[in-house]
Amino acid sequence: MSRPDQVLLTVVVFGAGVAAGRAPGVRPDLGVALAGAALVLVAASVHVANEYADADTDARTRRTPFSGGSGAMAGLDVSRTTVLVAALVSAASGVLVAAGALLAGVLPPLALLLLGVGLGGGWLYSIGPFAFSRHGWGEVVNAVLGGLLLPVYGVAAVAGQASAADVAVFVPFALVVFVNLLETQWPDRVADRAVGKHTLTSRLSAPAVRRLAAAGVTVAFTLLVVLAPDPLPARVAVASFLALPLSVWGLVRLTRVPDPLPAVLAMITMIVAQGIAWAS
Repeated sequence: MSRPDQVLLTVVVFGAGVAAGRAPGVRPDLGVALAGAALVLVAASVHVANEYADADTDARTRRTPFSGGSGAMAGLDVSRTTVLVAALVSAASGVLVAAGALLAGVLPPLALLLLGVGLGGGWLYSIGPFAFSRHGWGEVVNAVLGGLLLPVYGVAAVAGQASAADVAVFVPFALVVFVNLLETQWPDRVADRAVGKHTLTSRLSAPAVRRLAAAGVTVAFTLLVVLAPDPLPARVAVASFLALPLSVWGLVRLTRVPDPLPAVLAMITMIVAQGIAWAS
């Protein structure tokens, strides 16, 4: 239920932020390692909480490798109470690791703050009186948390601070994440509507979803040019364009083929390419 492949991707995005925030000649230290460990626990908690909240819609939809939940709750006949407890324990463990690192003086306060915002936002995505995923804000909130806050958390963990420029350079990636979420949510739209989960893709028509995704891709790759060479290094901008063919492939298939693989590959390609370029 923790979706290990997605937790791994979370670590990759965090690593790209670390690479972007690392000063020349400075190697990541114990604080960065503990920040990563806390992140794994928090990310697992958010995924399990999402499984808890989406048990009804996940039972109705056809799962893909990237949508429809893990299927573990039904397959293992695990009670929802057990799932909720697991999510809470994982969240508490992540906070304790980060708090301990802060008290030990190896984790900056800003990093702990960003981790807390990510944890709270991740839970509110699917749980609470105004669950973002059920009121049309899920895709936007998820893109902000995973595409902006997460890499900036990596910057803060290694640099101890983060500037507006550190946020700006990851906006193109956040937009690609947003488009990926549109494509990931599309196969679940019927099941989501049936249980009252009003995602963007369940509210909008197919042409509107395609137009929104096309706008996201266009703005993302335009910003790469606008932001280069400062604050975005030219080599990072150029490397990011490796994801463009995959994004275009995804747009051609969106709402026509119920498989978000191209958008997922575009997102992974961009962040891996950016991380390598930043590290170089």
